[in-house]
Amino acid sequence: MGQSNATSDSDVINLGALLGTIWRGKWLIALTTAIAIAAGIYYAYVLATPKFRATAVVILKTNQEQIVDLQSVVGGLSGDSSEVNSEVEVLRARSLMGKVVDKLDLTTDAEFNIGMQEPKFIDVAIDEIKGVLGLNNPPVVLSPEDAAKRRRDAVISNLLNAVTVRNVPLSLVFQVTVETENARKSALIADTIVDLYVLNQIEVKFEATQQATIWLSERVSELQSTLEMAEAEVSAFSASTELVSIEGLQALERQIKDLRDRIDTAESNRVALDADIAALEGAVTREEQVQLAEDAQLTRLLQRAANDDAIAQAFDTRLAQVLQRKQAELTRADQQLRALRGSEIELNRALDQQGEDLITLQQLTREAEATRVLYEYFLTRFNETSAQQGIQQADSRILSDAVIPLRPAEPRKPLVLALAAIIGIFIGSVVVVLREMRNNGFRTAQDLEAFTGYSVLGQIPSMPSSMRSKVLKYLADKPTSAAAEAIRNLRTSIMLSNVDNPPQVIISTSSVPGEGKTTNSLSLAFNLLGLGKKVLLIEGDIRRRTLNEYFPNVPKHGIVSVLNGDKTLEEAVFKGEGFGADVLAGEKTNVNAADLFASEKFKDLIRQVREVYDVVIIDTPPVLVVPDARIIAEQVDAIIFTVQWDKTSRPQVEEALRMFHNSGQRVTGLVLSQISVRGMKRYGYGGQYGAYAGYGSKYYID
Repeated sequence: MGQSNATSDSDVINLGALLGTIWRGKWLIALTTAIAIAAGIYYAYVLATPKFRATAVVILKTNQEQIVDLQSVVGGLSGDSSEVNSEVEVLRARSLMGKVVDKLDLTTDAEFNIGMQEPKFIDVAIDEIKGVLGLNNPPVVLSPEDAAKRRRDAVISNLLNAVTVRNVPLSLVFQVTVETENARKSALIADTIVDLYVLNQIEVKFEATQQATIWLSERVSELQSTLEMAEAEVSAFSASTELVSIEGLQALERQIKDLRDRIDTAESNRVALDADIAALEGAVTREEQVQLAEDAQLTRLLQRAANDDAIAQAFDTRLAQVLQRKQAELTRADQQLRALRGSEIELNRALDQQGEDLITLQQLTREAEATRVLYEYFLTRFNETSAQQGIQQADSRILSDAVIPLRPAEPRKPLVLALAAIIGIFIGSVVVVLREMRNNGFRTAQDLEAFTGYSVLGQIPSMPSSMRSKVLKYLADKPTSAAAEAIRNLRTSIMLSNVDNPPQVIISTSSVPGEGKTTNSLSLAFNLLGLGKKVLLIEGDIRRRTLNEYFPNVPKHGIVSVLNGDKTLEEAVFKGEGFGADVLAGEKTNVNAADLFASEKFKDLIRQVREVYDVVIIDTPPVLVVPDARIIAEQVDAIIFTVQWDKTSRPQVEEALRMFHNSGQRVTGLVLSQISVRGMKRYGYGGQYGAYAGYGSKYYID
């Protein structure tokens, strides 16, 4: 649970801390902003080439006036979004820009023809470097035509970079803006672009109309020949066939119908006649024969034929004649029927032939008529298109010519300066934040306490003296200085760290060398004398031995001689010049220092000095370098751990304290030393903290 909370806390940006960091770096931000503004002023007023901007305006015409009521070959524009976007691209087309280049002879203008410009120093330098490194591409040899074409293409590209075409939203208006180094040139190019754009629309329509006229002329000639051939075929067919018409076919159909009625009647009569002959031939009695024959003479002979043989013979003769007559009638009926059927066949054949001829004639006539209609239509369109060649209108018109600008549009100096200021503020803020992020040291007691969990007993500013030998003299001469007061605060904090049993033996140590622990030890010992204490300063850092930098009269024999029994404590201690406390200096030895401080003799020495002195301060080596400090700490009452301001890293402090903890030792308190008053002010802490606060100057005399 704690880990998740820590993770969530680390993911949260402390806005207040961020703003505080930026505020503390306000002078750096102000410096970067000033530099950026100076650079912006140099660019806007010295380096940048003034650019003049001119704009010509053209509008599309969706409803064109019709001079004559003729259908155009190329229609006008409808004004929808796709056509508007297309016209924007037409205005930026390389073909149109090429016409502008040719008309204004821009290939001889150094602004657009880069080859006419003096080479820039940076380009020359780059070419020289490439030449030295062998990176230059081999020169390409071009023919004069190819070189001229490439030069013209480059000028067109440069012109396109100087031209901006914009469609005014929700309108058919286009703004053509040209930006060059010359005001009059910008206006001239803008006007030329819109003039050629409008002229190009007329030329396109004229060319389209001309091509349509040529095509229509060829098509009309072809259709005229086709029509003449079709009409000739109709005439030739009509001449080669009998006169046929729908009325003639209808008359033939009526004849065939009448003939078929006659055939039906003849067939009926023939069948009846054949039936009569058969009945008559099959009759048995004379009465049946008379009845079937329907002959008056037979009727008269019937009454006497039964009694008179001659009459009977005459009756039979007459009956044979009647029967013979009917046979003759049957023969005539068959002949008539055959004749009628032959006539029907002939009429049907004539009807079919005339029907086919009529269909062929109608088809030829329709083809000729269709060809005539198409010919007349194309002839009309040809005449209309020919008439339109001289009355073509453009789809656009110029709404406003370009005005020669009075002042340059670029660089926009206020904007450049504003952007420079913004960039300067941004860069300064980034530098401040990055510097803060990279900072691995401690600048305030709060940061140090929050990181270690130990109290900060003192905050010691840097001594104005540059030499260690002058530190004690400074403290003696400036007893009311900020540094002296900071040492007094440290002394008070140490004495109050255990009110009932104030520490008697104190060690001063640090993580690494050079953090000011020795100076703090001397200053603390010097300050304790003011309380009437009997103080002993022991140099526990016998490997490095730095007290000789503070005192010129350091004796040859020191703590090693005391521990070896060569000297007594009273014989080994000395008093430095301007320093009232006793000093037991270090001494060179072949014995390992850690073994020396871990010996019983050192413990006996500590017991001895406890009986002689009120306060004993031991200056020990850095914890991360040698184990001496932790060994000595076993015999002391308080451990003062010095951290150099804005230098000692957090991992160093963490590791040193961890080593004390592993030894079962607890640090009494921390000292933030060598605080730079100027640095604190630079980081924005100058008016807030202790001896280096702004209000502290009224209390200290440095």
